[in-house]
Amino acid sequence: MRNQITKFGHSTAQFVFGSIALALVTLTSLYLHTPFAATAFAYLVVILLFSLMGSFIASAALSIVSVSALAYFFTPPTFNLRIDDPQGLPVVVAFLIVSIVGTQLIGKVRQEREAALEAAARHRRSEANLRDREKQWREIFEHNPVMYFMVDAAGTVLNVNTFGATQLGYVPAELVGQSVLKVFLEEDCAFVRKCVGVCVEAVGQSHTWDVQKVRKDGSVLWVRENAKAMQWADDKLIVLIACEDITERRRAENALQRSESHLAQAQELSRTGSFGWNVATGEIIWSKETFRIFEYDPATKPTPRLIVERTHPEDQAAVKETIDRVCRDQKDFEHEYRLLMPDGSVKYLHALAQATRTASGDIELVGAVMDVTAVKQAEQQLRRSEAYLAEAQHLSHTGSCSWDVRRRDFVYRSAEIYRLFGFDPEEAVSVEAIQSRIPADDLQRLGEAVRQAIQEKRGFEFDFRILLPDGAIRRIHSVAHAVIGSDGDVSELIGTHMDVTEQHAAKEKLEKALAALRESEQRFRDYAETASDWLWETGPDHRVTLLSEHTRTAGILASGLTGLLRWEIARDTDSEPEKWRQHRAMLDAHLPFRDLVYRTVNRMGSPVYVRTSGRPFFDASGKFLGYRGVSTDITATIRADQAERELRKAQAELAHVTRVTTLGELTTSIAHEINQPLAAIINNAGACLGWINRETPDLSAACSSVEWIIEDATRASEVIHHIRALAKKGEIEMVRLDINDVVKEVIALVTRELVSHKVSLRTELAPALPTILGDRVQLQQVIINLVMNGIEAMQTVKDRPRELVVRSSQDDMGRVCLAVTDHGVGIPEGDTDRVFDPFFTTKSSGLGMGLSICRSIVEAHGGRLSMVRKQEPGATLQFVLPLHKEVVS
Repeated sequence: MRNQITKFGHSTAQFVFGSIALALVTLTSLYLHTPFAATAFAYLVVILLFSLMGSFIASAALSIVSVSALAYFFTPPTFNLRIDDPQGLPVVVAFLIVSIVGTQLIGKVRQEREAALEAAARHRRSEANLRDREKQWREIFEHNPVMYFMVDAAGTVLNVNTFGATQLGYVPAELVGQSVLKVFLEEDCAFVRKCVGVCVEAVGQSHTWDVQKVRKDGSVLWVRENAKAMQWADDKLIVLIACEDITERRRAENALQRSESHLAQAQELSRTGSFGWNVATGEIIWSKETFRIFEYDPATKPTPRLIVERTHPEDQAAVKETIDRVCRDQKDFEHEYRLLMPDGSVKYLHALAQATRTASGDIELVGAVMDVTAVKQAEQQLRRSEAYLAEAQHLSHTGSCSWDVRRRDFVYRSAEIYRLFGFDPEEAVSVEAIQSRIPADDLQRLGEAVRQAIQEKRGFEFDFRILLPDGAIRRIHSVAHAVIGSDGDVSELIGTHMDVTEQHAAKEKLEKALAALRESEQRFRDYAETASDWLWETGPDHRVTLLSEHTRTAGILASGLTGLLRWEIARDTDSEPEKWRQHRAMLDAHLPFRDLVYRTVNRMGSPVYVRTSGRPFFDASGKFLGYRGVSTDITATIRADQAERELRKAQAELAHVTRVTTLGELTTSIAHEINQPLAAIINNAGACLGWINRETPDLSAACSSVEWIIEDATRASEVIHHIRALAKKGEIEMVRLDINDVVKEVIALVTRELVSHKVSLRTELAPALPTILGDRVQLQQVIINLVMNGIEAMQTVKDRPRELVVRSSQDDMGRVCLAVTDHGVGIPEGDTDRVFDPFFTTKSSGLGMGLSICRSIVEAHGGRLSMVRKQEPGATLQFVLPLHKEVVS
């Protein structure tokens, strides 16, 4: 309304001043007699000028006034508004149109100009306001005690306030243009990228997270970041992040968590739980340890009923009474009770609480419940221990006592002290009565030991005797400890008296035993020093550290072997590497070894054979210290074995020669044994040809002839095989044998000799004899030798039959026995013990080695060859052989 009045007043003033201006132009034109056109132009100028300053209405009114003035003063008839001139009317109308249109146009231009000026003014005001607001926000941004970061979607810092940069030890210029990840821990970078990505995906939404930032100096602070993504200039996304320093809060939270953890651990270690009980509301709060003590699930809501249910039946009434009293009086309480757990175990609890008033005015009981089961058990154990101690003192005859130095009297005496001195523990016994049981000289020395201990403020040990009323003597070992009082002097002597009578007697026996042991040790040392063996010792590295001097008997210097390894002493490591590999493996495993034989040389360079055995020894902690053992010079034994092997080799050679010689003697028999099957083969072959050459061949008969040929060829082959075996010079081959089979093989070879010497053979072979283990060829040689000797022994016999008997049997010990009996001239009485000696013979052409070789062969088989005495003429030689082990088992 006020603006309308102002505009109306302004238009009125414009019209008034315009009218005055028009009047002045009119008067001037009238005075100067200005033409109509010039006056109209002057009016138009005035109207247009005032239209620039005023409103359109005022300018229109002035146009009308100007038209009236032109019509009245300057068109004929003058001083009359009527226009008679036909040319004047169009001019006036044109003037009116031009003035109104010009006024309208100038008004619009003026309005537009005023609008532009007003818009410019408003723009200037807006810019000023914007600068003021920007200054205010920058002041807020720079000096607000919050860290502000402006980053783009890639995480590059676009801006950071001074406070934020300073908090991190930077100036803003050091951070702008850098990745925002520069101020985060490496392990948090992925988390920060994810958070920025979430903000960019949800533009306009706020997001909050806690993270650690790293200062320029490397220190770390916790911040809570609140971030929002928004559109910036050119539709560019930026993320504005406000960071609040929560380091102290975090520290406080961590400290609180540690405190709670420590409290929980302390409660767990001390087995003490805490609780709060609002009597008015009935709400009960338990700590974790309280739930553990009651063995309830922490999710369970604690109530007085649960407490009573878990209470031992014998204590439930007392617990209910305590709960009722607390609900009624709401005062402090303290009591002990037991819990009966689901597994049947019993816990002892001590509960106490203090009443406090809450802010709401309610009474709340805050307290603790302690699991004192261990204490109760310790008390019971202590009482048992006291009983056990008393019993142990009684069993071990050890008493304890305490002596008051100032009062010179006992403060405490155990029951066993009375018994040691021969008194009844139930009786009152004075110091004098006790001292009267100690011999005078022992009592004097005991008093001196006590005075010295008090003076030097130390304990002591003392042995003395007790004379009992029955005359028996007890020996006591006393140990005392000095107790220092507050004044720095000894105030009390606490000690024990132990009956060592039996130990004293045992000590005397031990001393006698030690004397006997020393005598035995000396005796053993004498034996060791006179023995041919020597003792040795090696260290953890298996090098020799000790050798007894007995090595000199083998020609070895002990000093020259110290520090050497056994395989450095030996000379057969290259020839027997496997033996030494196994030996070193046993040493590395710290195992005992026995009868290791190796070859070395003496100081003259001659070979020496040593047999050694050893055991590892360790210290008390089980640490390996080396080996100890004994060695023996077995050179003589080794050489004897070598000689025996040479002898056996010579005997084997001689046996082979004997077999070959025997085969020479059996040439006729061998030829007969071979010719017989060969002649049969020829006859059967001729018969076979005859059967085949018939007009109608008799194939069945021919086949029979061929079969007989094969049988005879096989028999001849077996004879040749046996002869080759006897003639062959080979190794002994021990196999399971049936002695009857061996006899039959020999008979096949000697049959011709029996026939040519007119000797009849009778065999008495026991059936189903157990097998023996032997060499077939050697046993054949023995039997052939015995048979040939029997044949030769009957060459001169004319008055009786020449009969040879071969008999097999099993003796009383289960051994296999083979006997060869002849009816020859026999052996003279004086020669019976010499027939088995080498080179002894009763034959003119014999060497005297046959029976000697036979005895060696039989003994090598574990048997025995002997002569059996008999009444009738002739002789019987027999040998027995042990059974094969598998047969025996």
